Amino acid sequence: MRFVIAIAAFLIAAIMIGVGIAQRTIWAPAASVTATADVRSGAPYIVISGATLNANEGQQTLHVAGATSPFVAYGRTADVLAWVGDEPYARVSYQPETKSLKTTLVRAGEKGDTGGASDATSTPTPTPTKSTPAAGADAPASDLRRSLDPKAPSPANSDLWLEQFTGAKAATTTMNVPDNVSVIIATDGAHAAPESVSLTWPMDTRTPWAGPLIVLGGLIAIAGIVFYILALRHLRRGRGPRRGGSNGRPPRLPRPPRAPKVRTVGPAATETHGRRSLGRGFIAVPVVLAGALTLAGCSSDYWPAVGQSATPSPSTTPLATQLPGEGKDHPAPAVTEPQLRNIVTRIAETAKTADAKLDPALAATRFTGAALTERQASYKIRHAKPQYPAPAAIPVNPKLSIVLPQATDTWPRVVNVIVEDPATKSAAPLDLTLTQDSPRENYKVAYSVTMLGGAKIPDLAPANIGSTLVPPDSKLLAVAPSQLAQSYASVLALGAKSPSAKEFDLKDDALVKQVGAEFKAQTIKELVDKKGAANLAYADQPGTNAPVALATNNAGALVVANVAETQTIKPNDPAAEITLHDPNGATAALTGLTKTNKGLETDYGYQLLFYVPPAESKEQIRLLGFAQAVTGAKELP
Repeated sequence: MRFVIAIAAFLIAAIMIGVGIAQRTIWAPAASVTATADVRSGAPYIVISGATLNANEGQQTLHVAGATSPFVAYGRTADVLAWVGDEPYARVSYQPETKSLKTTLVRAGEKGDTGGASDATSTPTPTPTKSTPAAGADAPASDLRRSLDPKAPSPANSDLWLEQFTGAKAATTTMNVPDNVSVIIATDGAHAAPESVSLTWPMDTRTPWAGPLIVLGGLIAIAGIVFYILALRHLRRGRGPRRGGSNGRPPRLPRPPRAPKVRTVGPAATETHGRRSLGRGFIAVPVVLAGALTLAGCSSDYWPAVGQSATPSPSTTPLATQLPGEGKDHPAPAVTEPQLRNIVTRIAETAKTADAKLDPALAATRFTGAALTERQASYKIRHAKPQYPAPAAIPVNPKLSIVLPQATDTWPRVVNVIVEDPATKSAAPLDLTLTQDSPRENYKVAYSVTMLGGAKIPDLAPANIGSTLVPPDSKLLAVAPSQLAQSYASVLALGAKSPSAKEFDLKDDALVKQVGAEFKAQTIKELVDKKGAANLAYADQPGTNAPVALATNNAGALVVANVAETQTIKPNDPAAEITLHDPNGATAALTGLTKTNKGLETDYGYQLLFYVPPAESKEQIRLLGFAQAVTGAKELP
């Protein structure tokens, strides 16, 4: 019976170990799955939605072929479609029935989803391309291409992209994006998009029953060996000496065993067959079993996942993109922090080149409003006077200390960010207000303000939530954003006599101390009143740039605005001549004059950052930072 149990154990163990090993070898699942699509519509762009990218679990590897200079980028689906606009594009979707990709041409004026939820409104049915024709849609790709715009813009370097790749990096791209992110593929816009696109997903290669089967089979094999040894011992005891009969004759001696057969293989090689050799043969069983057990214990893929996700972890670090803060009741922030860091870096590189070359046209690609006016005037002055100080430099490798994007899914968009230069600790932080007027326009610096030391920033919304834009005429603030520049201009001109003075905290206001009413009165007294030959006057008024206000957590707002100041000096006697008292040479550089008998008008611009408390608060408006510059000068007529 013990032999029967041992043999049965050996058979069961062999089957279990064999099945366990087969699961890791001949029955092992595929390591990945790939779906390919030929895109021959001639469209300048290909769009792949997040739903298609996440049709299978795991990180996505995108392969692009059929173009010498491919371009791949990904961004929010809404941003990608807003950038594409009315341009035709090829939409790639996943077909779960056939596990393949399908391409559909979406023409100008047609709106279709990109593989996600369908649109609420009815839309025209997109025209399938040649690679996946539908009934009646057999137009050649060349005919389709002739109907497309051959001069579509290039999507490269758009600020909407969370990440972008070109050339060899675009040919194979690994990413891990959520459902609300889409991929755009192109060349340069003027040529058709790449003709071949494939997506590869890693498959779950775990075999959770392989380990238990191999180990359990090994344990059963050990049990079989134990029963086999017990059976041998029992058999040997059964052949031992026996007591004789009652006649008193000694028991018969057992017949000596026959000598085992010996087969000679070589001069010194012999092989015996018998019970002893059979016992030695089973020494190999634990050796094989040990190898199987070692194999079973070498990887967690051999065992059931207890308390873990069934999705396999990627072997490489994906380019994961998390977009928190999105919801039905709250739009996503205009930018993510990594996206904003890339934007600021590109702006800084452009500004550095423009400042070095004194190129106002290049500066205009990344600056607008008061910030652009300051740089344009600076370039004019530095052409004539190179030693004139350049505008505050934006760090190329910025540290984003505070990020406050507008939460919106429309345009124009606003982002406020305070940047620091880690390489130059003595440099004051800069507050940049960035605006984007439309999807295809990049962000531009509308205001660039140097922060004051010790400025107290109010509590702000997290960067992944974003803030709301306060209307210019809001009555919920102590002063409406549209009236803030006028009120502060009055304070600069009249000081404590201004009716708006009580609204501002002037105790630590550095700008008022530098160019306020007391400074103006002292300058007039020193330069004019002593001689009486000329009149000096100042006029402060709101600048031409619109204010920008972003809400804070306490119902207040961060507001940027600008004030323009005009200094006019005019001789009392037409025959008198005024010699320019211009320590930094800005007025002389802008006018080309050193003397005049007509008079001079010099313009100054102030970019201002305020914290404006809510209307019911007892706090006063605080100046958090400013930038001042000569913006123009001319001789009076």
